[in-house]
Amino acid sequence: MSKSGSPVLCLLLAVLASPALAQEATLTLGTATTGGGFEVYGDALARTIADLDPELVVRTRKTAGSMENLELLATDAVDMALVQGEAAHEAFAARSREDSNLRVVAAMYPTAGMFVVRADSPYQSIDDLRGHAVAFGARSSGLVTLARYVLDGIGLDIDRDFVPIMLDRAGDGPALLRDGRVAALWGGGSGWPVFIAAMAAPGGGRFIAPSPDQIMRIRSKYPFLQRQTLPPNAYPGQTSAIESVGSWSLVLARKTLPSGLAYRFCRALHLGATRFAERLPQAQDTKIENTAMVLESREWLHPGAMRCLEEYGAMR
Repeated sequence: MSKSGSPVLCLLLAVLASPALAQEATLTLGTATTGGGFEVYGDALARTIADLDPELVVRTRKTAGSMENLELLATDAVDMALVQGEAAHEAFAARSREDSNLRVVAAMYPTAGMFVVRADSPYQSIDDLRGHAVAFGARSSGLVTLARYVLDGIGLDIDRDFVPIMLDRAGDGPALLRDGRVAALWGGGSGWPVFIAAMAAPGGGRFIAPSPDQIMRIRSKYPFLQRQTLPPNAYPGQTSAIESVGSWSLVLARKTLPSGLAYRFCRALHLGATRFAERLPQAQDTKIENTAMVLESREWLHPGAMRCLEEYGAMR
């Protein structure tokens, strides 16, 4: 029997189609620029929600990235958006719960920050990249925010110590690295399309991450950054684990999103977790228990998401 006709899936669809949940609704989800990880994640997420709750339509909207997504949420221009962890941290830290229009709906995946260089590059450490052109990502990407924290933690500055290249589209980076217009690309996480393209290019690539001492210095200054490990074989030619720092990217919602819609979204995401991970490997970390684990404060969780996490035993 096919997956679409399996008894388990049919039961889940029947539950989700009950009168309490079956009202048609459309949610707009802000993603990011072409060629980046958020665009791919958002498309796979929308298809997964459609599988489990066909009456809840998720329409993705390409944006400039995390910083624009925060602005769109603040003005109710989108219902939900994908936001990199450091950008979300700054947004929550700058606002009281009452003043903020942001709420967490789900944790996406961890993003360990690092550079990639060509395999034949002479650069072996972050210090070796000083004075050289580095593509730090799309202008409004949260990955740029992560880079600023990481580099500041070891006494470096993007604008002073590098020739920073900011991109209109994240997907433009690998070509710049391949033809030598930049010495390195900055990015993070597992399965990021930009890193995949860079590592799969003729000649291959190699990663540069903070040293163990640098990780200690970064976390001492910015303890909200977590020690993270990129597992072996996350990218072509990457056979060893890589230690770095980073945070979890998040699905955020506007505070005014009706609780019932946030609940339906979280419920469908939870019930479709296996299918989501089959579509997109990095989505294997999108689990309600991870949402509960990475929350900086329960106050920032959307009430609809809270109901879902409590219903499935994720909140202890």
